[in-house]
Amino acid sequence: MAGDPCRKGGSVPALGMVGVMRSGPTAREAGRTVQNAGSRSEGGGFRAAVCRAISHLGPGEVATYGEIAREAGYPGAARAVGHLLARGEHDLPWWRVVTSTGRLVPGEERRHAALLRSEGVALSGGHVRRSAG
Repeated sequence: MAGDPCRKGGSVPALGMVGVMRSGPTAREAGRTVQNAGSRSEGGGFRAAVCRAISHLGPGEVATYGEIAREAGYPGAARAVGHLLARGEHDLPWWRVVTSTGRLVPGEERRHAALLRSEGVALSGGHVRRSAG
């Protein structure tokens, strides 16, 4: 499907976060969805929703895995979001997503930090400095 941000070479839609969040499956159910995310017959509900939420982050904007899970309609599925991003099967701005403490991806800290700094994100001690307020 052309223009799919979840596929390598896909385009990224216009900026702006999804407006309405819905309740979705539990984290366990979302995890099963991630395991099956490559299956075309699954429809990619979880995967597509997460990809949309991440693709809406603009340069310099940072969200946590949990925030992305909630925005995608899967509250409690932060780990499933991380597993999806770790697969690297997409053209998403993965560097704009961090842990709830702002920690960068273990083993990728230098690359992660460089990408965030290039967008003007403040870092300190391997963590994103969250603004107060």
